[in-house]
Amino acid sequence: MSLLSIEDQVFEVIATAGDTHLGGEDFDNKLTEYFANVFKKKHNVDIKTDKRAYQKLKQEVEKAKRDLSSVQNVKITIESLIDGIDFNESITRAKFEELCQSMFKKTLKPI
Repeated sequence: MSLLSIEDQVFEVIATAGDTHLGGEDFDNKLTEYFANVFKKKHNVDIKTDKRAYQKLKQEVEKAKRDLSSVQNVKITIESLIDGIDFNESITRAKFEELCQSMFKKTLKPI
């Protein structure tokens, strides 16, 4: 967390607190890992072994995470993610919050 002063379009950092290594990518990674595990359970295929497929999933997860800030449910669809298998999964904001709860708690301590 950072406290800023903004005057005449000049940003000045007044104070910082919390885990400086915790950021948006941590939430992306948590969701990507979750969906990779869901995919593996459904299709018995580990997409973590294919860097291209995993990166494609991560990009779509990042978009879904942003969308969840304004909607309750997001569907992720990726045609032929790996081995000709399509990826079709949904996630609710409540599930996202459940998956990332420990990280959210870390952000509340400094506040």
